[in-house]
Amino acid sequence: QVQLVESGGGLVQAGGSLRLSCAASGRTFSNYHMGWFRQAPGKEREFVSAITWSGGMTDYADSVKGRFTISRDNAKNTVYLQMNSLSPEDTAVYYCAAAPSLLVTSLLLRLPTKYRYWGQGTQVTVSS
Repeated sequence: QVQLVESGGGLVQAGGSLRLSCAASGRTFSNYHMGWFRQAPGKEREFVSAITWSGGMTDYADSVKGRFTISRDNAKNTVYLQMNSLSPEDTAVYYCAAAPSLLVTSLLLRLPTKYRYWGQGTQVTVSS
């Protein structure tokens, strides 16, 4: 089992920044690719960003590319999502998730079904 706990969400004005963190415990963190997803009210959960187990590859949804940056610190068992130039369209609950690196290739990290463990989510609200 891997337990994931997100933090860093909150209320921010448009144009502002937030840094989300996701702390993992349980099994070896570096055995997992990590992803961030979000879900706005009335909408399906959508892919935001992913990073491979080593941090060697990252991927972003077109809607956040150039504004968000994903990173990880395997020594701290933590993955981060730096969010800049936030807009009201970024308002959602943000979830981090872990996909076993031996079973999931980096090409599939946009698919939520490939992730085995999920955090409880953290609310991000961007006011206009």
